[in-house]
Amino acid sequence: MKNAQARTTYLRDYRPPTFTIETTELHFDLFEDYALVVAKLLLKRNQVPEAEESDILVLHGQQLQLLKLCIDGKELSSDQYLIDEDTLSIPALSELLGAPVLEFTLECHTSIEPQNNTALEGLYKSRKMFCTQCEAEGFRRISYYLDRPDVMSKFTTTITADRAKYPTLLANGNKIASGISESDHSRHWVTWEDPFKKPSYLFALVAGDLASLDDSFITASGRDIKLQIFVEEKDLDKCDHAMRSLKNAMDWDEKVYGREYDLDIFMIVAVDDFNMGAMENKGLNIFNTSCVLASSKTQTDLAFQRVEAVVAHEYFHNWSGNRVTCRDWFQLSLKEGFTVFRDSEFSADMGSRTVKRVEDVAFLRTVQFAEDSGPMAHSVRPDSYMEISNFYTVTIYEKGAEVVRMISLILGPERFRAGTDLYFERHDGEAVTTEDFIAAMEAANDIQLRQFRNWYSQAGTPVLAIEDSYDAETRRYTLSVKQSCPDTPGQSNKRPFHIPLRVGLIGAAGMELPLKLAGAGKPETTDLVLDVCEEFQQFVFEDVAAKPVPSLLRSFSAPVRLQFDYSREDLFFLMVHDSDGFNRWNASQLLGADIIEDLQSLYPNPDELALPEILRKAYALVLDSALEDSQLDQAMIAQLLALPTEGALIEQAQVADVESIHGVREFLANRLAQALEEKFAALYQANCDEGKFAVDARSMARRSLKNLALSYLVRTGEAQWLEACNRQFTTAGNMTDQFAALKNLVNSDTDLGRVFATEALDGFYKQWRHEPLVVDQWFAVQATSQLSGILGRVKQLLHHECFEIRNPNKVRSLIGAFCGQNHIAFHAGAGDGYEFLADQVLTLDKLNPQIASRLLTPLTRWRKFDEKRQALMQVQLQRIKATADLSRDVFEIVEKSTV
Repeated sequence: MKNAQARTTYLRDYRPPTFTIETTELHFDLFEDYALVVAKLLLKRNQVPEAEESDILVLHGQQLQLLKLCIDGKELSSDQYLIDEDTLSIPALSELLGAPVLEFTLECHTSIEPQNNTALEGLYKSRKMFCTQCEAEGFRRISYYLDRPDVMSKFTTTITADRAKYPTLLANGNKIASGISESDHSRHWVTWEDPFKKPSYLFALVAGDLASLDDSFITASGRDIKLQIFVEEKDLDKCDHAMRSLKNAMDWDEKVYGREYDLDIFMIVAVDDFNMGAMENKGLNIFNTSCVLASSKTQTDLAFQRVEAVVAHEYFHNWSGNRVTCRDWFQLSLKEGFTVFRDSEFSADMGSRTVKRVEDVAFLRTVQFAEDSGPMAHSVRPDSYMEISNFYTVTIYEKGAEVVRMISLILGPERFRAGTDLYFERHDGEAVTTEDFIAAMEAANDIQLRQFRNWYSQAGTPVLAIEDSYDAETRRYTLSVKQSCPDTPGQSNKRPFHIPLRVGLIGAAGMELPLKLAGAGKPETTDLVLDVCEEFQQFVFEDVAAKPVPSLLRSFSAPVRLQFDYSREDLFFLMVHDSDGFNRWNASQLLGADIIEDLQSLYPNPDELALPEILRKAYALVLDSALEDSQLDQAMIAQLLALPTEGALIEQAQVADVESIHGVREFLANRLAQALEEKFAALYQANCDEGKFAVDARSMARRSLKNLALSYLVRTGEAQWLEACNRQFTTAGNMTDQFAALKNLVNSDTDLGRVFATEALDGFYKQWRHEPLVVDQWFAVQATSQLSGILGRVKQLLHHECFEIRNPNKVRSLIGAFCGQNHIAFHAGAGDGYEFLADQVLTLDKLNPQIASRLLTPLTRWRKFDEKRQALMQVQLQRIKATADLSRDVFEIVEKSTV
């Protein structure tokens, strides 16, 4: 096993670079079987006191063929530098230059093979297009360089390529020159200049035969910005939504944060083969096609929402990530957590704020809470890593966003805006830390957030255990709050967090009570944020006429596990009366989870299972409300009518019994469908006639509610509803309705359903086989089918004509969907699903280590399951670990996950 696999980088070892790079001039000559790269760098000795004094220049580089190396125009001989797998070192610079080194020019000529770069890092070929992905450490696969985020340089890039094959040549910044190659008129060149300093991870290049959708945006100061989205010609009609989303994001960022775009042009390029969702390269964003293309015929409403969110996210990075960037990769959440918060607020403003919050928290509690309790648990600002690619995690992104959200809640909107204004003003053009972000918030508002910093340094999900008491004689109601945080790898005995606990109290009549906090001297309100800063605190409310039902952690005011002994009647009461939409949903989830946990002890004896009347009553009440008042938030109604997901139930369990969780949940869903069939039918019919297709929030909500009703109706097994579902599939004029019908048929365990499903799957593929993103959905709907024998089908699909193991979207849609979303099939039997995942990880590790390591996540959750499953999962983790020449990406995961 390579020693490199065990090398760990620590935050405590950070030192500023010995040299900086003032300017970077790049020249690319692109050919079919290789690319020539010339990098001319102006380096200066770093004058900051903390910089390490050294006479050695060490540049990062991987998988490069060095052709020539010059300093100040003089070519170096091979004995004047050293090259290993990861670096190029030039010792004794003073001797080479004949004087103490303050400034010099380095010119490096390298040859690379983009067409063979299956890792999709650096410069690579995606079908017929050249493109780049340099975050986090991809630029070192292009040229030898100081490939670290705190080295910021002004880039000028010239690209030369075949005119016929690659008429479109793009790079960061503004285009300043172009022409025909003098030595070969079949080739042309373009030069781009970025006037803003940036680190190498934000470099981008694209060369291809692309069409563009062009538009413009007038900034608040009156500047006319050219907007372009580049795609293959066949996809040009799928870019309108992305362009609208971009313009909405630009407008929103000016109004909400005062951030105006700075270049003359903003470009997006859609790429089929991409490890991530998108990349915020300065002025030239490169996107996975799944995050750009949106057409009602080929993409679902969820895809439209994802495009809107990702376009906004990458645009917002222009300030929170590009103009102000990270000092080192331990600070990754500085840009990602802040920007996820920004894009979440944007999406909330574009649609239903409550539903957006529900969706975000459901994902956080299912996925990030699981990460916090597993072997890969790490703080929002990690202390160490072996491979930085493994830390593009839900903790860095989603929990990091929750940390920023808490700051905004503690400060309030105006003071938070003052803090962000100061942050951007102080650090524009700099590479900074999370400490700098917090310091700006403090300075702008004359506040101390010393204890709040624990959110950045401590891993794990805090637990808030709350008890209440009521004294009728004194009319005082007391909340006793205890906070704790479990041990995580490398961390124990956690310090108390500063937790904003947002609360309300609801009286017996369903009215919100005024909150008069004893000793606070604050004006009465019906909604209050309590600062929980100690291990144990009590909050006393005065003048409370009768014992209320508390509405706790409103809008999920902090990323914690809440423990409070709600009765089922309390939860029903909150579902009906709570003015906080998130807590209404949360009450419905807690009610469903409590019932499922209670019935698990009776499984698998179906004769002993029964649908509790309180759950039927709750769902009937929600259905009646939706039918009586069409002005209600239809998307929220759909959330209230959904049982907790299997993923959420597994995460909440101490020891997850997958079979009983699945079995009881299916039982309840089927019984609710039967008991409320008439109401679901009325809801389905009420939302069928929506008129002309639209992607506005209300239309999307109606389709969501309609298709949820249909899913319950299909569960009845009645022929009329199976036929209605099949009819919707064959006649649907949009992908949302067609795919929802397909999913229902594929999961129907009836003879008629199976007949319809076979025909539908075949017809769907024939109809859409030339649309890669739709084929991804076709793979995923089969991989997540809840019927028996699915693993065999997934293995067959690995050999399908449209499956390509080198394409991340295909891998995620088939292998990732089966292992990460189909819990009953993945965890079935003698561990066949675990062995299947290990096989695919080992195959992918030779091609694309990033994708391989991310696929491993389900196996890292082994502690959540019974001893038999734990042992079976460990067998596969140990098998992977014992494999020779693992990538650092995969090695780190299995090293931390095995016992």
